[in-house]
Amino acid sequence: MAKPLTDHEKRRQISVRGIAGLGDVAEIKTNFNRHLHFTLVKDRNVATPRDYYFALAHTVRDHLVGRWIRTQQYYYEKDPKRIHYLSLEFYMGRTLQNTMINLGLQNACDEAIYQLGLDLEELEEIEEDAGLGNGGLGRLAACFLDSMATLGLAAYGYGIRYEFGIFNQKIANGWQVEEADDWLRYGNPWEKARPEYMLPVHFFGHVEHTAEGAKWVNTQVVLAMPYDTPVPGYKNNTVNTMRLWSAKAPNDFNLKEFNVGDYIQAVLDRNLAENISRVLYPNDNFFEGKELRLKQEYFVVAATLQDIIRRFKSSKFGCRDPIRTSFETFPDKVAIQLNDTHPALAIPELMRMLIDMEKLDWDKAWEITTKTCAYTNHTVLPEALERWPVTMFEHLLPRHLQIIYEINHRHLEKIKALFPGDDDRLRRMSLIEEGDPKRINMAHLCVVGSHAVNGVAQIHSDIVKSTVFKDFHDVEPEKFQNKTNGITPRRWMLLCNPGLADLIAEKIGDEFMTDLYQLRKLVDFVDDEAFIRDIANVKQECKQKLAAYLEIEYQVKINPESIFDIHVKRIHEYKRQILNCLHIITLYNRIKKDPNKHFVPRTVMLGGKAAPGYHMAKLIIKLITSVGRVVNNDPVVGDRLKVIFLENYRVSLAEKVIPAADLSEQISTAGTEASGTGNMKFMLNGALTIGTMDGANVEMAEEAGEENLFIFGMRVEDVEAMDRKGYNAKEYYERLPELRQVIDQIHTGFFSPQEPELFKDVVNMLMDHDRFKVFADYEEYIASQEKVNDLYKNPKEWTKKVIRNIAASGKFSSDRTISEYARDIGAWSRPTSRSLLQTSHATAKMPENKSCTILFLLSLVVFLFFSHHSPSIPVRPASRVDNTLTDPTSLLESCLTALNLLSFNFEK
Repeated sequence: MAKPLTDHEKRRQISVRGIAGLGDVAEIKTNFNRHLHFTLVKDRNVATPRDYYFALAHTVRDHLVGRWIRTQQYYYEKDPKRIHYLSLEFYMGRTLQNTMINLGLQNACDEAIYQLGLDLEELEEIEEDAGLGNGGLGRLAACFLDSMATLGLAAYGYGIRYEFGIFNQKIANGWQVEEADDWLRYGNPWEKARPEYMLPVHFFGHVEHTAEGAKWVNTQVVLAMPYDTPVPGYKNNTVNTMRLWSAKAPNDFNLKEFNVGDYIQAVLDRNLAENISRVLYPNDNFFEGKELRLKQEYFVVAATLQDIIRRFKSSKFGCRDPIRTSFETFPDKVAIQLNDTHPALAIPELMRMLIDMEKLDWDKAWEITTKTCAYTNHTVLPEALERWPVTMFEHLLPRHLQIIYEINHRHLEKIKALFPGDDDRLRRMSLIEEGDPKRINMAHLCVVGSHAVNGVAQIHSDIVKSTVFKDFHDVEPEKFQNKTNGITPRRWMLLCNPGLADLIAEKIGDEFMTDLYQLRKLVDFVDDEAFIRDIANVKQECKQKLAAYLEIEYQVKINPESIFDIHVKRIHEYKRQILNCLHIITLYNRIKKDPNKHFVPRTVMLGGKAAPGYHMAKLIIKLITSVGRVVNNDPVVGDRLKVIFLENYRVSLAEKVIPAADLSEQISTAGTEASGTGNMKFMLNGALTIGTMDGANVEMAEEAGEENLFIFGMRVEDVEAMDRKGYNAKEYYERLPELRQVIDQIHTGFFSPQEPELFKDVVNMLMDHDRFKVFADYEEYIASQEKVNDLYKNPKEWTKKVIRNIAASGKFSSDRTISEYARDIGAWSRPTSRSLLQTSHATAKMPENKSCTILFLLSLVVFLFFSHHSPSIPVRPASRVDNTLTDPTSLLESCLTALNLLSFNFEK
C-alpha cells in the first residue's frame, strides 16, 4: 500500500497553480544564490532563515520588474482613464506567496527551494504582515487593488506608509496588552523608494487675498516621500502600483528659529514633522478629533493630488514636462475614489489647487471636482462619522476652511431655493454643525462634493438613503448607489486553501479564479457521493492542520472532530462577541447539569483586537479568556467544549483559521454592520454561517438560499420597532432562566473568583445601557445553535449545504465589485475580465513590409539578448505567465516588450 503523502509533498503535485518547468527551477536557484551573495552579502555558511526569505523575495521581485515597467509604459501610451483609490488603510498582509501565485511561480519556487535544502512554508512564515489597517476597511482596499490589477485597470492605491502598523496584541493574564508593530525593522523587500517624486505638503500659516487670488503663506512644509509597491494581477502580466507616502522633514525645518546655536534641538524637532507617518490610529469605528490624525488625512490627499495632476499633465513615460494645460478633460482621465470619509479633504484640496494654482474659476473647478470624486460610506454608527472642530481647521488648514465655508454657502443656497423656509432642513444638511465647538461634518462634505455615493451592501445602502443621508437622497437620488463588497479569491482560496481550489478545478476547470460565478457549476455535484466525501476530507485536513498549530501555540488539546465555531473580527459591542460568550456559558451549564448526556463537541475560537482606549471591548476580551480558563480546565467538560481566544488576529492568521472553520459567526445587531467581508471568506471556504440579517449576510442568504444558512434574530424593521417601543433587558432576564443563570454567574464572579466584581461593568451595560440589544436575540440564537448541532450529526447533509454555499459565493468576488465601480465611472467599458495588456497583445500584428521585417528581426535579436540576461522581462501574452514561446504573436509581443524597455533605458 502506498505511503500517504505529506502536506509538503501534496503541495508539489500538479494543481491549478501549474507545473514547475526545469528551466524555471534552475533560473530561480541561480537568482536565489545571486541575491544571497550580492544583495545580502552572505553565503550558506552564515546565512540565517531571514536571509533566505529576503533572497527568495528579491528573486520573485525580479520577475515583477519588467512587467511593472511595461504596465506603466502601456498606460502612458494608451492614456486610459486612471483610477486613484485613496485610503488611510491598506491591510495587505504578506506579499511573497500572493506574488508567486499571481505570477504562476509558486510550484517552481517550491521545487527550487526544496532542491536547495530549505522549506518554502518556513520562509513564508518569516515575512512580517504589512498591518497597515484595522480590519475590514483596510483589507477591502487590499482586495480591491488585487482585483483592479487582475482586471487590467489603470489603477493606483494611495495611502500612508506607517512606520508602525496596527499594534501586536498580546494576552497577559487574560487582558489585552498592546505592543508596537515594528514591521519595517528588517526592511521591506517589496517597496521601492522614489525620492525623485518627493513633494511638499503645507500646514499652518495664513491666507492673503491679492489681486491674483488667495495665497496661503508662511506655512510649515513637510515633504512626502513616495514608496511604491508592485501589485500584480493574476497571471496577466499587469502590475499596478500602490504608492504610500512617508513624511520627511525638509533640511531647513526649524533651523531658522535656532540661529542662536541650538542646533541639536532643531534637528530633534524634525520628529514633529516625521511623526505624521509614524503610526496608524488603531480604531476605525470611533472618531477621535486628534490634530495628528487630521494632519495624516491632509498629508495623504495633498501629496496624492499633486501626483495625480503631475501625471495628468504629462503623457510621455518618464517625462515630467507638462503636455496638457487644459483641465477640461480631467474628469475623463482621472477618477478619485474616497474610501470612507478619511480622505474627504481631497475635495477642498482639489478645489484649492484648481482655483489658487491653476487659476480656474469657482464654477469650473467645482464641476471638475464633483465629476472626479466618488465616495464610499462604510458605517452608519454615529460615533464613527468624522466631525472636525472648526478651530482646528482654522489653525492647521486655514485656506481649506475658507473653501469649505464657500462650498457650504453655495450648497445651502441651492437647498434654500428648493425648500424655502425649511430652516430645520438647512441645519440638517449643512456641512457646518453649530454648537460648542462648531464642527465640520466630513460625510456631508463627501456627499456634496462627489458625483456618486455608495454603500457596501444592499441593506447598508438602503439604510444610508433612508436615514444617514436621507435629506441628500431626497434632493439627488440618482447620486446614491450600492456596491456590495467582495474578496479576492486568489488570496482567500487559492493561497490559503489550495486543496479546495485544486478539488474544485478538477470538477469545473480553473477559470473560477478570475470568474467566481463559475462556482455555480458545483451545484451539479451536490449529490455526488465522491465529491461530498472529497470536500469533507479537504475540510478535515484544514482542521487537523489548525488544531496542530493551536496545540503548539496555546497548549490546548483540540478535538479535530468537533465543530470549529469561529468568531473573528475587531472587538466591538455592535459585533456582539458578548452574545457568543453567553452561548458558551449556556453550553457549559448544560454539560455541567447533565454530564452523561451526549453533546456535539464544539471548539469555539474568538479573535480580534480591541482599540486601546475602548474599555468595554477590552473587558469583553477578559471575560472570554476567563470563561475559557474555567471551561478548558473542567474535567467534567473534557473535549466536548473548548474556548480559545486567538491572540493577535491578523491577515496571516486568518489564512490559517478561515479554511478550517465549520461555523462562521456573523451576529451583529441588524442594521449596524455595513457589509462585512469575513463572512464572504468563510462562505467561499466552506463554512456555514450563523448570523442575523445584517450587512452582506442578507445577500448571502439570497444567493445560497436562507435554508442553507442559520439565520436568527431581529430584522432591521424589528430593531426600529423596538427602538420606538423601548428595549427592556430586564424583561428577557426575568423570562429566560438560562439567560438569568449566565448573567448571575458573570455578576457574582463565578468566572473571576479572585475579583468578584471584575465584570460588573459588562453586566451593567447588558442590563441598562445596551444599544445593541443582546438579550433580545439570545433565545433565537441559542435555538439556532441547536440546529447547528443537529445538522452536524449528519455529515453528509452538512457537506451538501457547504457545497451549496461555495457554489453560491460567486457574487462576492471583489472582481465583480470592481467591475461595477469601473463601469459606473467609465473607466472600463468592455464586458470581459481580460486585462488592458491582453488587449494590446491580442491586437499585435505580424510585419507586413520590409521595414517592419527589419524592425521585427532587430526586436528578435534584442529579445534573445534580454531573455538571456534579464529574467524579469515578461515573455508571454497576458493570459499566461510562463517562459514558453509557442506562437508568432507571443514572440512578437515579447520582442516589442524588450525593445520598448531598451529604448526606455536609452532615453534615461
